Amino acid sequence: MAKQFKKSKALTDKKFHYCPGCSHGVIHRLAAEVLEELDVIHCTVAIASVGCSVTAYDYFNVDVVQAAHGRAPAVGTGVKRVHPGNVVFTYQGDGDLAAIGMSEIIHAAIRGEKITTIFVNNTTYGMTGGQMAPTTLLGQKGTTAPYGREAKDYGYPVKIAELLGTIEGAAYISRVSVHTPAHVNKTKRAIRKAFETQIKGEGFSLVEILATCPTNWGMSPVASLKWLEEKMLPYYPLGEFKVPAEVE
Repeated sequence: MAKQFKKSKALTDKKFHYCPGCSHGVIHRLAAEVLEELDVIHCTVAIASVGCSVTAYDYFNVDVVQAAHGRAPAVGTGVKRVHPGNVVFTYQGDGDLAAIGMSEIIHAAIRGEKITTIFVNNTTYGMTGGQMAPTTLLGQKGTTAPYGREAKDYGYPVKIAELLGTIEGAAYISRVSVHTPAHVNKTKRAIRKAFETQIKGEGFSLVEILATCPTNWGMSPVASLKWLEEKMLPYYPLGEFKVPAEVE
């Protein structure tokens, strides 16, 4: 039988530590495949965030810098400005990016920093036990919202892609998902567009990826995929919110 899959050279041989059904492994693979296909592994620098993906330096076969909580865009800015010929990307979850790191990501976009952000939105603080995150849906429970998120107490879930799509310095902003094979393929295409935007020098790029966290959601991997489709997609619609302007 012919071999249908080959691990990307942009991934190490280290076994992922993620929980069964976690989307991080799929997203790591997609990012790695794009880096290999674009032939930029040798000049790529990844910025690891604080969260479940804090050990990304063990998995990506590129130079990786560990950032403080929420500060990955600032670190990425520094790396890119010192080494403008390198491809620089941050890999961040919703707790890291949309809470303590909100100002960092907004101002990186405002400045039009030529970096790429892969933003994993699974509506929870995964590493620290399932606390409510800025993206937690109304009614969704968390360890810090045991009766479910209510707008009057906690405000509304933040829509990062829509927010950044209004910023002039942002060149490519999209939201995708990995809950079906077809959407996995679409996610890879979006990640490629984001990296190409950076390589062409067009400005800041971000791909928001809707993902699952079966452990903290208290669901099986299969049930979590269905929950994402039924609950997350209506509130977080998929699509491109900003695309590079046509060069005349």
